[in-house]
Amino acid sequence: MEHSKPIIRGELALAIAVIINSFSVVLMLYSGSGISAISSVPYAFSEVFKNITLGTWTYIFQGILVLSLMILRKKFVPPYLFSFVVGFAFSELLDVNELWIHILPQTMVCRIIYFLVSYFLLSIGIALSNRCCLPIIPTDLFPRELSDIIGKAYSKIKISFDVICLAVTASMTGILLGHLDGLGIGTILAAFTMGKAVSLVGSWIDQRVQFISVLSAK
Repeated sequence: MEHSKPIIRGELALAIAVIINSFSVVLMLYSGSGISAISSVPYAFSEVFKNITLGTWTYIFQGILVLSLMILRKKFVPPYLFSFVVGFAFSELLDVNELWIHILPQTMVCRIIYFLVSYFLLSIGIALSNRCCLPIIPTDLFPRELSDIIGKAYSKIKISFDVICLAVTASMTGILLGHLDGLGIGTILAAFTMGKAVSLVGSWIDQRVQFISVLSAK
């Protein structure tokens, strides 16, 4: 029965998600396989306009996504504002992880391991975010809320969102830098499969635990 499942605090799940997602984004980029699709757009801006960090561009991108959701819902949504707080923490952790990630070895085997680990952790982190019963990182919030707004399956929205991010990144870096930057086989693989992976991980979690938070019904 539902009530027999172990209960996990949504606040804890969200904190874990922010930590592992920020680490995974940087680790995937460090693997040489390309950055994750959700961070590819701010990464492109950080490469074109190098005086602003990846973390800051990520925060700006997240703000645009939250504003877009409010426009689509045609109303002001107060809980979305907390997403800015979560997004700020995520953005700052991106910059922190970039400071130390270079101590890791970069052999071919290590790079493959880094990609696999980052892909797996991102799938877990996004699945936790979607179930924490709290406002979440805007880049995770956007496909979840858009799925609800237009009534389409999350996995389809997530994949479409990731592919659009890749197209924007390819266009920006290709035109302004003269070459594709930040995109690799890992980026493309993740963009076309991570939506499904998140759904599978989420289903596995749903069968084993339930989440409550200060915003959920007791």
